[in-house]
Amino acid sequence: MGRAFLILLVVAGLLGFWLGRSLPVAGPAGTPDYLRLVYSPLHFKPAIETARDADCLACHGEVLEDRVRARSPSGRDSRTARAWYQQLSTYQGEQDTFHRRHLVTSLARQLMRLSCNTCHQGHDPRDQAPGTSATGPAQGDAAFTLRKGVNPETICLKCHGQMNWPVMGLPAAWPESKRKFNDDCLGCHATIRTRRHQVSYLKPDAIEAAAKGKGDLCFGCHGGRAWYRLNYPYPRHAWPGMPEKTPAWASGRPTESEARFRLPEPSEKK
Repeated sequence: MGRAFLILLVVAGLLGFWLGRSLPVAGPAGTPDYLRLVYSPLHFKPAIETARDADCLACHGEVLEDRVRARSPSGRDSRTARAWYQQLSTYQGEQDTFHRRHLVTSLARQLMRLSCNTCHQGHDPRDQAPGTSATGPAQGDAAFTLRKGVNPETICLKCHGQMNWPVMGLPAAWPESKRKFNDDCLGCHATIRTRRHQVSYLKPDAIEAAAKGKGDLCFGCHGGRAWYRLNYPYPRHAWPGMPEKTPAWASGRPTESEARFRLPEPSEKK
């Protein structure tokens, strides 16, 4: 029995070797080589940092082509259902897919300047766990999250964290207290934290213009579409009249945005 099994194993191995050699390692002439694409420099730094959306969408165009199902598997019509991101008045139109909501919907085009590499900073196909390959990031690398294409703590949390209303001095969360402030965030923020949204992935002037008298628009990215229970520690950019003493809750916060998102300083007028 043992000898027969050994012979069968050898035959299976030889057959597998023969089949493997007989299969083409690349597609027909003119088709891309999958392994070459997987290990394209665009998937690694530094090339990913300067990649254009067209470079990414040449292979990943389906992220903008996909659409939400007209009906759910249980038979629910998507037009009569409200998704979690549709709860605020600022979201207009029907339900849409994840990448489209961040890149091509009307709200995204109006207020955001997101690109593929705003969120995606490379992806090592050898392994999705840190510290397990020669080219992968170290275990303590904060820019990498286990088995995720992006780092939610430094990317998604920017716009999908909880609103830290207690440190803002609000009597309650924004949905319960907005009437007391006439649904207007800029009433207070006309003099407090006035240097805001000055990053490459947003349109600061458009945001300021659209936010006048529309607290829901601000709340949409500052707690209204929260994925997480914690809030994002936004940098405390200096503003005119800023108190010299840093409050305890802001201790240790950065004073500048991440280098790759900073806008060039405006040139001084002569």
